[in-house]
Amino acid sequence: MPRLLGVEIPGDKRIEASLPYIYGIGPSTAKRILEQVNINPDVRAKDLTPEQLSQIIQAITASKLPIEGDLRRELQANLKRLQAINCYRGIRHRRGLPVRGQRTSTNARTRKGPRKTVGVQRAKDAKAGK
Repeated sequence: MPRLLGVEIPGDKRIEASLPYIYGIGPSTAKRILEQVNINPDVRAKDLTPEQLSQIIQAITASKLPIEGDLRRELQANLKRLQAINCYRGIRHRRGLPVRGQRTSTNARTRKGPRKTVGVQRAKDAKAGK
């Protein structure tokens, strides 16, 4: 398995499909990087030479893309800023509710979690009635 920028990318896949395993690099960015360094996107990641791997690393760092830890820190800072200024989006993030205007009356189970039902608990020895 080749290692790029501290991330193990799968060696059995095409390099074009392996690069998106790096957080912050998607399919279109991977395609653009491979065009810059003139590497065939159909080559398997394990078949790349060390020179080609270093060219890919240089292309990623030269494009100044925030990746991995830097990108995660940036996103966390954005969320903290929204929460600190008490804007609507920040409050929704803080409460764990949908942020972008989705309905919450019936849906939003992914954000809200499983249903919390409040009701009468039947006794275990109670007769099963209709």
